[in-house]
Amino acid sequence: MDEESPVHHEISATTTIDAPPAQVWQVLDETAAYGDWNPFIPELNGELVVGSRLRVRIVPPGGGGGMTFRPTVTAVDRERHLAWLGRLGLPGLFDGTHSFTLAPRPDGGTDLTQREVFRGLLVPLFGSMLRRTEAGFVAMNDALRARAEERNRAGTGQ
Repeated sequence: MDEESPVHHEISATTTIDAPPAQVWQVLDETAAYGDWNPFIPELNGELVVGSRLRVRIVPPGGGGGMTFRPTVTAVDRERHLAWLGRLGLPGLFDGTHSFTLAPRPDGGTDLTQREVFRGLLVPLFGSMLRRTEAGFVAMNDALRARAEERNRAGTGQ
């Protein structure tokens, strides 16, 4: 599938965090605490290791009860990159590769990019959901930034 195909859509959101990648990663890695701070993914169960099956509940802004899905972790590079692949039904109908990329900044902070690439025959039918998902990325990035920066100011990992 080429990048211009109607069966391909990408969304992303980037934020700058005044905390080192190790601290940002720690917040991402503490999945049991997502309900305490994460407005977009209030529940994530499972181990962040390649091949692990997760249980993820997302609640995009703008109403609705959200949805739960079971993606498989496809990449883990501690303090740098995390990715998983989720599917709706059979492969090729509606697949989403979700990723977090942490890039160290010269000032000691982190640039965090949350991205999802959707592929499949059903992608054109999910336009409004994809827009709400992008708003969810922004909300999650803002909340993650606040939590990591608060820990950084306090000088603790917790």
